Amino acid sequence: MVRRNDERRAVLVDAAIEVLAEEGARGLTFRAVDAEAAVPVGTASNYFANRDDLLTQAGARVYERLQPDEATIERQRASAPGRETYTMLMHELVGRISAFRTGYLALLELRLEATRRPELRAVLTERVRADVDANVAYHEQSGLPGDATAVRLLYLAFNWLIVEQLTLPGVFSEAEREQLVEAAVERIVTS
Repeated sequence: MVRRNDERRAVLVDAAIEVLAEEGARGLTFRAVDAEAAVPVGTASNYFANRDDLLTQAGARVYERLQPDEATIERQRASAPGRETYTMLMHELVGRISAFRTGYLALLELRLEATRRPELRAVLTERVRADVDANVAYHEQSGLPGDATAVRLLYLAFNWLIVEQLTLPGVFSEAEREQLVEAAVERIVTS
């Protein structure tokens, strides 16, 4: 029987994210999640049908936690639609994702695991595709310069910049990362 205490489930999924980031997908066990969440042994197995269910919910939770808050969205909407606003948005995006280091590292682990698990691959593909489509739609509605291809190119460029920052932080200094964000927007986004 799978339990429905949503608050406890969120604690367990957040613990799974931490385990994925620290131990990798092979280290993700119900026992490891229980220990990370500081709950009695056997708790996670009462909340998730199986390990695949836990992996899938961890992936969904990472995306949920990466969403900008309402204040950020309102500030973005109130800004003039120009390259300067676009650059500000990209700085905020890179900063928000980088601030949730374990979430992004867990997502990388999930992507690797998805190469071996077709069900997880399908879920992640659908989620990432929806995320890219939502970003393109937001961009088109916002009046910001550039087109859908620019949004996709920035998505690809900044994903790898974030990987560098989180896995090998010494490759680029913070100042270099800031300059790279500005240069990417300047060179990819045309009027």
